[in-house]
Amino acid sequence: MSQEITFPPVRQDVTTEEPVVITAQIGGFEVHRVYIDCGSAVEIMYESCFRQFHADVRGRLVTSKTPLIGFAGEMVRPMGEITLPVTMGHGGCVRTLEVKFLVVKATSVHNVILGRPILRRLGAVISVVHGMIQFPTSRGIATMVSDACVRIMEVRAGKDDTTVALDKNEKKREERLLSEKWVINEDFPEQKIQIGNDIQGSVRRQLFDLLKENVNVFAWQPSDMTGVPRDLSEHCLNVYPDRKPYHQHKRGMDAERAAVVKEEVDKLVEAGILREVQYPAWLANPVLVKKPDGSWRMCIDFKDLNDACPKDCYPLPEIDSKVDALAGFSWKCFLDAYKGYHQIQMAVDDEDKTAFITKEGTYCYKKMPFGLKNAGATYQRLMDKTFQPQVGRNLEAYVDDIVIKSKSAEEMILDIKETFGRLRSINMKLNPKKCSFGMDSGKFLGVFVSKEGIQASKDKVEAVVNMKSPTSIKEVQILNGRLVALHRFLAKAADMSLPFMKVLKDCMGKSEFYWSQEAENAFAKLKEVLVSLPTLTAPQRGECLYMYIATSEGAVSAVLLAERNKVQIPIYYVSKVLKEYEGRYPPLERLVLPLVVATRRLRRYFQAHRVEVYTAFPIRQILRRPEMSGRLAKWAIELGQFDIMFRPRISVKGQVIADFLAEIPQAEHGKLLLHESEGADSLWRLYTDGSAGSDGSGAGLMLVSPEGDELTYALKFNFDTSNNEAEYEAFLAGLRLAKQLGTRKVLAHVDSLLVANQVNGDYEAKGANMALYLGQVKKLMGEFVTCEVMYVPRSQNKKADALSKLASTAFSHLAKEVRVEVLENPSVPVAEVLEVQISQKTWMDALVTYFRDEVLPEDKAEARKIYVNSFQYQFQNGILYRKTFLGPLLRCLTMEEALKVTIEVHSGICGSHAGARMVVTKLVGLGYYWPGMHKTVMDELKKCDECQRHAPVSLKPKHAMVPVTSAWPFQKWGIDIVGPFPEAAGRVRFLVVAVDYFTKWVEAKPLASITGQQIKKFVWEHIICRFGLPLCIVSDNGKQFADNPFREWCEELAISQTFTSVAHPQANGQVERMNRSIVEGIKMRLEKIGGGWVDELLHVLWSLRTMPKSSHGETPFSLTYGTEAVIPVEVGIPTRRMVENGDNERSLRENLDVLEERREVAAIREAKYKQNMARYYDKNVKNFQFKEGDLVLRNNEASRILPGGKLSPNWEGPYQILEVLDKGSYVLGNADGSKIPRTWNGLHLRKYNI
Repeated sequence: MSQEITFPPVRQDVTTEEPVVITAQIGGFEVHRVYIDCGSAVEIMYESCFRQFHADVRGRLVTSKTPLIGFAGEMVRPMGEITLPVTMGHGGCVRTLEVKFLVVKATSVHNVILGRPILRRLGAVISVVHGMIQFPTSRGIATMVSDACVRIMEVRAGKDDTTVALDKNEKKREERLLSEKWVINEDFPEQKIQIGNDIQGSVRRQLFDLLKENVNVFAWQPSDMTGVPRDLSEHCLNVYPDRKPYHQHKRGMDAERAAVVKEEVDKLVEAGILREVQYPAWLANPVLVKKPDGSWRMCIDFKDLNDACPKDCYPLPEIDSKVDALAGFSWKCFLDAYKGYHQIQMAVDDEDKTAFITKEGTYCYKKMPFGLKNAGATYQRLMDKTFQPQVGRNLEAYVDDIVIKSKSAEEMILDIKETFGRLRSINMKLNPKKCSFGMDSGKFLGVFVSKEGIQASKDKVEAVVNMKSPTSIKEVQILNGRLVALHRFLAKAADMSLPFMKVLKDCMGKSEFYWSQEAENAFAKLKEVLVSLPTLTAPQRGECLYMYIATSEGAVSAVLLAERNKVQIPIYYVSKVLKEYEGRYPPLERLVLPLVVATRRLRRYFQAHRVEVYTAFPIRQILRRPEMSGRLAKWAIELGQFDIMFRPRISVKGQVIADFLAEIPQAEHGKLLLHESEGADSLWRLYTDGSAGSDGSGAGLMLVSPEGDELTYALKFNFDTSNNEAEYEAFLAGLRLAKQLGTRKVLAHVDSLLVANQVNGDYEAKGANMALYLGQVKKLMGEFVTCEVMYVPRSQNKKADALSKLASTAFSHLAKEVRVEVLENPSVPVAEVLEVQISQKTWMDALVTYFRDEVLPEDKAEARKIYVNSFQYQFQNGILYRKTFLGPLLRCLTMEEALKVTIEVHSGICGSHAGARMVVTKLVGLGYYWPGMHKTVMDELKKCDECQRHAPVSLKPKHAMVPVTSAWPFQKWGIDIVGPFPEAAGRVRFLVVAVDYFTKWVEAKPLASITGQQIKKFVWEHIICRFGLPLCIVSDNGKQFADNPFREWCEELAISQTFTSVAHPQANGQVERMNRSIVEGIKMRLEKIGGGWVDELLHVLWSLRTMPKSSHGETPFSLTYGTEAVIPVEVGIPTRRMVENGDNERSLRENLDVLEERREVAAIREAKYKQNMARYYDKNVKNFQFKEGDLVLRNNEASRILPGGKLSPNWEGPYQILEVLDKGSYVLGNADGSKIPRTWNGLHLRKYNI
């Protein structure tokens, strides 16, 4: 590669004599502190670096016979040599070579030395003056700048500690090499804008032209800062109305500080930020704070004013999320507003509240000052409103820090132009001195963001590294405060801070300060760690993240990582010092605590990503323990909302987290977990004995845990066995019990020599039955890791022998310790059923598969659902249980099992046909569960025949009201029979009543019998002969109306008959209402004057005919004859028409002329009246429409099919809907399909479920 290599000119004051130390990729890992040594003839790797590679990499080390000769001629024998790939360069300009390293066992602050061989192969040129190395690549010249944070000042021989200092001029030198400054405003040449050196060609010219065109976006002097218009944003204090103003007393100030205050006030007054104020209600004092460069910053003590103002709850963005949002963008422009807060106006009424006092007078702010309670919220609200279309796409803003982010140089020009347009729209000005454009890296929100990732701020690292050992409590507090800013980058920061916290605790309240040796050692180690803090990365959308957790005596820690090129790179370190009560948590809770702390601190990552937690301990099993309660149960629910998977510890894919992995160093914790996770792997002892005799047969067994706990068990056989068969049954029962307890290693002791030798293969199992028993034993023994059988004499097996006789003998001393079980069937020839496989899928299959095999469905959404739900279940002995908060575990059932238990509880032997709610409550109390229990029970109870037949009769209407109207007088009549009454003269007992639907005219006639002939005669005399042939007659289904001769006679006269549904008088409501009025009127007159009811009938009829009706406001008489009838009271007290006879005739003729109009008005009124009545009625209607083919039950009270009584059913049937008529009527049929006479209204029907 013949390419020209040049170095830019550098002024003499920025040259360096420091060694060139770089970072390179070696063996797939990023290695820092790689020293470029032109005097070395070989490449050297120190043992401390070599030991941090994976074991498989270290295994490639081979012996080397090449000795190393030092400066003084001393000879060093290397440990061996290893060949690894080395990648050097940045971006696309990189080279990768295979390099042979000699591994040396020596102490050095460097990790690797690269000598002349690789420099020759690279064609590299080194400039110590520039602190740079350049070499050609296929895509141009690669430039690597010496690491600025590592400058070795002193190496103390013979000691392990290294003192590291940072070159204070290094940062300035590096910035000058990586960027330059442009003058875009000739009027202010001293104010330059920083530009990245990587911008080349036409883009460089476009950027210069864009900045020149937008000079007015920058504030070159205070007078350029006119402020954001008030209609866009202004700051209001909203002081509590009941809070009294407060005047702070003037504080004294030395001459130097007073001069600084005066100078600052004069500048702010000249810039229009301050003004003088008289008689302020609130008054504060100025406070001077020293800047890092030694100058002073003036602040105002607004604490009293802030206390009087409510909190503005407008949220500030999360700093970490803003930093992560810059990942993946190659170009960045860092903008800074010119005195950003001072560009927002104060509300005019609140200006004088910001007053403060100086020696020269009192002043108040016209623009929003720093230090006010809600100033940050006001500024952030303006930024969010202004840049809402850009935030997240090409810009990030946090209060007054703004970063434009772009993926290409061309896009950057467009993004800058868009941002300048929005800044101009709100009249926000930028500070040219603090703006930089076209940078690949920069400082944002306290961290350094580059294309490599997220790095700690060098200023914050320097502040700790250059700090001397604290000599006071205040300095310790300062040290802890500085560490807080580095927590994201610092593994186990809480553990490192523990000695400092202990110093604070021991010295608090004491006059003497003591800096312990433990704290000094921790401080020295902290400085070493800070020199090589890792570069963090940001997660990508949808990728899986990884987490390691650690617990120590006084702190918990976690690290979240992402995998890049098969290397795990940290995203965030989390740590927390345990409070006193947290230190007393049980060991199991201490294992889970770091994960809980991490999910709370890094909630946004857990919500957006799947996280795999790698741990050597059974955290997943701990969170699913059946006896789990209290704090662990709460944590399990909290963690269940995230997609967290637990994986066993694997090899670490990144050297940066190697030091992190030191979980649970306490010996007592390790012992507890060992017992918890490996207790099942310890050896359990089993003692069994079986006996058979004339009194019966039984078995006894005793299982002894590794700790010596004895579990005793006795069985009684309800089947005939021989003595050898009883011994086998006892042995099989013992193996089943050991398996159920989860033991993996068993040593069985049996006192049957035959069984022991047959199992061990010394005897042959003769006989089919013995062979079957032996097969069962072999099968069960194969399910243990180890299972051995040994023979013991009966004298050494007394307890098991006694238990075997318990079935026929009483042992009072064992009564409360021994569990006795009755075995109904022998273990052979039926093979043991380990698991019931259901042919069709059930809702439990996915959960059972996950618990048993730890396999999730392939669909991500379904997999997350199963994982989250799994925390609510427990899998034990092949059975799935549902956890409850306060009750026991609930056994999960399939739908077939659920239907079976539902029917049994509802209508079984102990069932009382209770309602769905009580059945569900009882099922839960019994310990059953399945999804949708209430719905399943409801659906099943709807099918119960007894419940349906005895269901209460609902009086709620099922269909909307159907108003019955008539278009013209005497067109439609309703007719009905009333009675029987007390027998009167002529032996009359009944009353036939007819009502005209239009005029409400009523006709009635007493009858002795109610035959069809009598009805025919009544209609002829009282309706047809008086008012003409009607069009329709409405009646019930009585024989006198529905049968001949009346039916045939109506057909001859073309009179239509309409019949109401059975037991539904509402369909003929007009006549039913008139029947009630007639009966009530007769009763009233009989009580008043006595006599027979027939004699009073005409009086009541006359009253009803001359009474106005509420439906249309007219009397039946007036709508029939055109005028109102003269009633007897008008004779006693004459009305106007009785006195003026001349006008009376004319009035009668006028009434006849307008009779038709009155009838039309009455019809309209009645229609409106019935419409309102129907609207009110329909509010309570529960619409339900039966369909043809539906099975229904019929109201027994209406049909009277079954005898009545307290214990009789309310409904009878079922019947089938044959035809659906209008107005809620139905034609029913029997089970054989035969049609039932007459229609039935839906009010008397109930759907029948089968």
